[in-house]
Formats: sequence, structure tokens, C-alpha cells
Amino acid sequence: MVAYQALERFAYFGVAANLVNYMTSQLHKDLVSSISDVNNWSGVAWITPILGAYIADSHYMGRFWTVTLSLLIYTIGVVLLVLTTWLKSLRPKWNSKASNLQLSLFNLSLYTIAIGSGALKPNMSTFGADQFDDFNSKEKQLKGSFFNWWTFHTSCGALVATLAVVYIQEKVRWECGYALCAIGFLFSVIVFFLGTPLYRHKSRNAKTCHEKDFIRVILLAFTNRNLQLPTSPSELHEFDLQHYVNSGTRQIHHTPRFRFLDKAAIKESKNAACTVTQVEGTKLVLGMLEIWLLMLIPSNFLAVEMTIFVKQGTTLDRGLGQSFRIPAASLWSFLVVTMLISLPIYDTYFVPFMRRRTGNMRGITLLQRLGAGIAVQAVAMAVCCAVEIQRMNVIAQQHISGHEKIVPMSIFWLLPQYILLGIADTFLMSGLLEFFYDQSPEEMKGLGTTFFTSSVAAGSFLCTFLVTMTDKVTGKVSGKRWIGNNLNDSHLDYYYAFLFVISLLNFGAFLWASSGYTYKKENTLELESPL
Repeated sequence: MVAYQALERFAYFGVAANLVNYMTSQLHKDLVSSISDVNNWSGVAWITPILGAYIADSHYMGRFWTVTLSLLIYTIGVVLLVLTTWLKSLRPKWNSKASNLQLSLFNLSLYTIAIGSGALKPNMSTFGADQFDDFNSKEKQLKGSFFNWWTFHTSCGALVATLAVVYIQEKVRWECGYALCAIGFLFSVIVFFLGTPLYRHKSRNAKTCHEKDFIRVILLAFTNRNLQLPTSPSELHEFDLQHYVNSGTRQIHHTPRFRFLDKAAIKESKNAACTVTQVEGTKLVLGMLEIWLLMLIPSNFLAVEMTIFVKQGTTLDRGLGQSFRIPAASLWSFLVVTMLISLPIYDTYFVPFMRRRTGNMRGITLLQRLGAGIAVQAVAMAVCCAVEIQRMNVIAQQHISGHEKIVPMSIFWLLPQYILLGIADTFLMSGLLEFFYDQSPEEMKGLGTTFFTSSVAAGSFLCTFLVTMTDKVTGKVSGKRWIGNNLNDSHLDYYYAFLFVISLLNFGAFLWASSGYTYKKENTLELESPL
């Protein structure tokens, strides 16, 4: 499974890492629209998991066959991308804009990839986690490490893509780089299907639609709004534990959050009462939604890394020695390397060290892990702002104005912000994926995982909105855009300062929300209580 993830992420990031440069240099689009196009494409790739998870969780196809169909769609997309960049008739001529047909076919290939990869995201990580038996305490502990190593292999694929593929795209031919992505993806498909005889397939309760339960709980609680809640939660409607054991499902204990929803489980209701487990499942979704909203700002930074940072890097001195120039998109590999170093340290040393002190199986709670990542992100944005101020000072001293002029300042000035964001992502990426998987109701694991993917999608769309609005407003108000086609005559430092301020405000809101969050408590007999 993790080998598949490394190869598939190699293919995906081989397309994504340098896409903004391809649009500006090969399709000859302006910077703001290119950033918006990349973010919108990325947003679709991270929002379509909702559809894939729904199909898998609602028993139309099951997780394995949903993955199979998604791989087929993905394959069509990468083959079409190679054709649109390789065939002369389908790519623009040198120094001329792409025709409407060429743009349409290129976008079709990208969005086919987005749909295929999007449908895979929630199902692959969930399918991998399903290979561990929660009723076995040793396997349950290994599941916590699974998400760290899943992210580790994601980073491995991204690292090779940002180093090898990006270099081939810029120094050899763009189409050769995309062909290499297609080959990597086809290998990932082979690796996945080779493991078919070994996979565990979790049985699902096909008679229950948990999405309908979610809506029914809210409607029934509203219908019963005038009824009095009993003094003890034990007086609410609930099946005995044996019912859940016989049905192969999990009983969820009552929690004090969102007390209004408990009215859906009042036995005296004129309508058939919901069970406490159904009510608690709805509470879990609402609690995750609260955390999801607070992940929009951190997810926005993921889009910034892949777009604005790359174009900022193209303005700096990328020379290494006499003849070698570092592709700007390859600097993102330092973020990935930081994660590759940090994740094993976190899983091998930090978690056992903290486990002995806190008694928590994960070392620290899931929300503490996310909070640490958000805090490091805020520090990273302060560094981004400081480095950009230095770049603007050099521009002023050297009287640089043209957009093609290289600022006599090494691209390695950007290194600290990449390293800090790599540390932040070590806490955030696998931590966020594990949080939404762990806290979602048992029969909604796929849709729970889409909380993670949709937060990344929303962050991409938010980045598009912020960049577009900032460009329009600052252009009208001050006449000098914060983000323009010519970054040597813009105020990117102001934009970074703006991101730093909103990240601090978001961190404060996260601390407030996490302090009142109640973790899921299941009764599964042999299982230990989740942390």
C-alpha cells in the first residue's frame, strides 16, 4: 500500500509541482490567472474525494471497486496529458499563446486526473488503515504509526518528483517530464493490484445509511425542541451492547457536547426515537466540521507553497556553481526532505518519549499535534515576510524594475521558510488525516477522511480568492499590486504580513475550540477506549 502511495504521489506532484511555471512559460498565461488555475485544479482534486468516499461508504461499489474505477479514470487523464504536451498539434508553438482547443484538451487532461486522484484519496488511506484490526491492541497501536508512514511515503514520491521530474521538465523537455509521471503512475497501479490476494476487506452494514441518520437526528431534535431532556443520559433511547456486537457495529458513549441533539433520542417522542449512538455520530460530524473550518488557513499555506513560493524563487539567483541553475520548483524538495527526516523522528522517538510521560498512546493528543503545526506555520509566515522585505531592499538598492531581471540574492534565502513549513506539515498532514479518520463514525470512515481532503481543497480555493481579491483591491487602492505579474515591482511582503496576521488569529481560535472538544468514546468490549 505505501509503495503504491509513493509512486502515485510521484506522478501527481510531477504534474502539480511545476504547473504554474508551465502555464506561464509554455501556455503564456499571466501570473494571477495561472495561480488561480492551479489552485482551482488542485481544489477540484481535493474536493472530489467526497464523491469517491460516498460511493464506497454507501455500498454502491465498495471500497476496492471504487479504487479500481478511480485508477481507470486517472490512467485516462495521465495518458491524455502526455498526448497534449507531446504532440505538436496539441501544444502551442514557441512564444505564442495556446489556442482554445489546445487549452481545452490540456484542461480536460488535468481535470480527468483531478477526478481520478480525488476519488482515490479517501479510499486508499482508509483501505490501508482497514488492514489493521482494532480488536487487536498491537495492531491498533500500529495503525497510529500507519498514518505517519503513509505521509512519509507521500513525501518520498513528492521529493523525487520535485527533484527529477521538475529538472527534466525545465532542462530536457516538458513532455518528457510528464511522460515520466505517467510511467510512475502505471507502476503504482501494478503494485496495488499485486497485493490483491493479501488485502483485508471490512464487512459493511448495507442496511444502514449513515448520511440519512445524520439528517434525521437534526430534524428529530428540532421536532422535539419543546420536550424536556431527562436528567440522566441513561434514560435516552439506546440499544444494549449485545445488539451492536451482533450487528458488527460500534456503540458510541454519550458526551455532553451539542446537548440539543440529545432530544432526538427522547423515548417519549411521537416519532421513532434515534439511538444515543446515532446522535453521537451526528455530534462527531459537527465537531469535526468545527475543526475543519479552522484548518482552512493552514490548508491555504499548502497552496501558497506550490504557487507563490515557486514564482518568488524564479526572481532570485538560482545558480549553483558555474553552469547549474536550480529549478525554482525544486526548492520545495527541502520541505519534503524536512518531512522525511522529521516523520521517523516523530514516530520513533518523540511518540514513545511523550507516551511514557502522558500515558497517551499517541504521545500527545491529536489536537495538540495539530495546534503545534499551526503554531510553526505562523512562525514560518513571519520568516517569509522578513525574507521578502530583504528581497525588496535588494531590489531598491540595485534599482531593479523589470520582471525578467534576476535579483542578486541567492534562492537559498527561501530555505528557512521551506524547512519550517516542512516541520509544520509533519504535525499537520498525517495528524489531520488521522484525526478525521479516528473521530468519524465507524461506518463513515471514507467520508470522514474527506474532511481532510476537502480542507485542502477549500484551502486551494481560499488561496485563489485571497490572491484574486488582493490583486484587484490593492491595484485599485494603491496603484501598486501586492501580487502582480512583475514580482520585482509588487508588495509581496505586505501579502505575507497579512497571512501572518490571519494565521495568528486562526491559532487563537483553534486553541479556544480544541479546549472544549470531546473525543469519541466507543464501547467495543475488547477495544481500549480511544484517546
